[in-house]
Amino acid sequence: MPEKNLKLVDVGKPNLYRDMFPYTQFPKVVFDNERLEYEIPDNIWITDTTFRDGQQARPPYTPEQILRIYDFLHEIDGGTGLIRQCEFFLYSKRDRKAVELCKDRGYKYPEVTGWIRAVAADFRLVSQMGLSETGILTSASDYHIFLKLRKTRAQAMAAYIEVVKASLDSGVIPRCHFEDVTRADYEGFVLPFANALLKLSAEYNMPVKIRLCDTLGFALPWAGVALPRSVPKLIHGLRKIGVSPERLEWHGHNDLHKVQVSAATAWLYGCSAANCAIFGLGERTGNPPLEALVVEHAQLKGMTEGVNYAAITELADYAKKELGFNVPHNYPLVGKDFNVTRAGIHADGLLKNEEIYNCFNTKLLLNRPAGVAITDKTGAAGIKHWVEARYEIEIPKHDRRITKIKDKIDAEYAADRVSTISDDEMIQWAAEAFDNNMPPLRDHSAPG
Repeated sequence: MPEKNLKLVDVGKPNLYRDMFPYTQFPKVVFDNERLEYEIPDNIWITDTTFRDGQQARPPYTPEQILRIYDFLHEIDGGTGLIRQCEFFLYSKRDRKAVELCKDRGYKYPEVTGWIRAVAADFRLVSQMGLSETGILTSASDYHIFLKLRKTRAQAMAAYIEVVKASLDSGVIPRCHFEDVTRADYEGFVLPFANALLKLSAEYNMPVKIRLCDTLGFALPWAGVALPRSVPKLIHGLRKIGVSPERLEWHGHNDLHKVQVSAATAWLYGCSAANCAIFGLGERTGNPPLEALVVEHAQLKGMTEGVNYAAITELADYAKKELGFNVPHNYPLVGKDFNVTRAGIHADGLLKNEEIYNCFNTKLLLNRPAGVAITDKTGAAGIKHWVEARYEIEIPKHDRRITKIKDKIDAEYAADRVSTISDDEMIQWAAEAFDNNMPPLRDHSAPG
């Protein structure tokens, strides 16, 4: 791209892209129909914002809870570098204690990094904590520059550059967070700012990283839509001016239900790092779910030797029991019912071949056996599956004991019951049907 196209365009009034963001209507999808080829980096990885963005969606974690979550992330990563970094607030004593606890673990992965505003006073916190990298909030859109910061583009960029230089002078890698990039003037601000960062990186012979922040979830995963909403074009333009994949990171929000696909799309078009939070819990609608990106990575690059995929289930159990997470029952990968069927015809399929109605071997990979929830739609096949999942027995679905349990269930719904049959009820009715002569329990006996 010619140098003249990389000069800051310092406008007198903000460009709010009213053709795309009318505000009194839903955002508009504007197509330019320019296509791009995939450019998947050789190495792609995950970074985590559970302890930063994730804490803006709930009461603060205690330092001890942060340490336990950090341990889980390390356990999932298994020393592979798949979950490469975590970022932390540094402002309160609680924040700094959590950083110290995690640093004391001595783990290579995930690396502990900071997050600050683009002010010199904040940077002193990074130096005090002895961190080797920090995120710096560098808002990119005119919505933020003009309407929040009350600055011109030139003033904003000058302030950002000053803090980045302070970081480089101290030997700390700066990670510039291009806030609200999906509403930013790409050629007028994003590319010129990125080019200035490239020059600083070359001058100091140190990396300067760029995080593209889809702050309000406006990102679209399609190459054929116009900037600034197109993830492929946002990545492609930065790659074209010389920003390498390992210095690019994507950070999204789920306001318009595209948080996961946008993160994966960033990987596809040349961005090495995708930022996430456990179970997608972040400010407002949340960030890409960490567990989803771990599985997405396995689909794109193959399963990574050393990654402990089953530890995702252990983390989910901890979050539900100890942190009070209210994970919806049908939430993918970790919800109570994510691999549980209620339909009798589906249960019959599970009995014949689990692959028919289970997306992968959930027991092997996540330590989550496929299960059946008992309702009026379950049928004899589902009851048979429930019994065989809990007890060491193989039993025909037309066995009199299965029929006896089914009669109990049918009677409940004939009396206008609307709730699912509980495990406790099923255990009691099974004991009655088996005349209290039950076969031994299986190791993983709780269905679902």
